[in-house]
Amino acid sequence: MTENTEATGGPERRVRVVLVDDHRMFRTGVQAEIGRTEETGVEVVGEAADVDQAVTVITATRPEVVLLDVHLPGGGGVEVLRRCASMMSAAENPVRFLALSVSDAAEDVIGVIRGGARGYVTKTITGTDLVDSVFRVQDGDAVFSPRLAGFVLDAFASTDAPPVDEDMDRLTQREREVLRLIARGYAYKEIAKQLFISVKTVESHVSAVLRKLQLSNRHELTRWATARRLV
Repeated sequence: MTENTEATGGPERRVRVVLVDDHRMFRTGVQAEIGRTEETGVEVVGEAADVDQAVTVITATRPEVVLLDVHLPGGGGVEVLRRCASMMSAAENPVRFLALSVSDAAEDVIGVIRGGARGYVTKTITGTDLVDSVFRVQDGDAVFSPRLAGFVLDAFASTDAPPVDEDMDRLTQREREVLRLIARGYAYKEIAKQLFISVKTVESHVSAVLRKLQLSNRHELTRWATARRLV
């Protein structure tokens, strides 16, 4: 029994969750294990099997937490995180992501954590622990499977960890989103529509990015982003 239920015999809190995994039978199993809302407090409000479906369902349902597989058709979990960045950074009701994968490979763990996921647990986790992890992520905590917690610290402390990009670190999350879309050839109007902001705001972000990176125009910005494989 989780902390969420033991005080009253029923869920004191609820959390809305989207399941993203390309294996339907796995989604069905997770739904059966944790989606008994009256017992666990977890309400599964949507499912998706690939990147495009995930972005569509997450945008439509705006869950509190997304359980995200790392390997997905269409670009993987990192691509879902990239396309949902504006929802992760929202001031109110941010969508938080918890990676749920069979993989414990360094590149997978580091990739999704750098992409913005709040934690990473493997598919060996029990249903009770997964429910607890979901609520902790909803609260803003970072959650890792016990073995991965030490692994992640070691990975980021080692010389093999991806280097810190000081130029990128000067940019805000929203400026990074605008940068990537500019580098991919999107027009200001298209960026505004995708990020739900005005064209004037897009122009303001582009000006800030150019100033911080000491670049003169979007062509230089595109070359800068391409050299860092951000496109």
